[in-house]
Amino acid sequence: MSALTFEELAALMKKGAGLTVDPADMASRPDAGFDEFGLDSLGLLGIVGELENRHGRPLPADADRCKTPQEFLDLVNNTLMTGA
Repeated sequence: MSALTFEELAALMKKGAGLTVDPADMASRPDAGFDEFGLDSLGLLGIVGELENRHGRPLPADADRCKTPQEFLDLVNNTLMTGA
């Protein structure tokens, strides 16, 4: 299973929240808050749901509380890679 990337996260933000975010901009500012990219908690919840459906397994309960793209990618990738 491959790791979730900034490019895939940007695509999920477009699909789930209708936001167009430049993945290179997100990658250059990985610790900027999701709010700086226009993503709110409801949008992040939709992304979590999409990933859970895609991978057939739940993400940690606090996945929708991540504040930055890097924090979210680290949590998701650690969960998917370890199967935890």
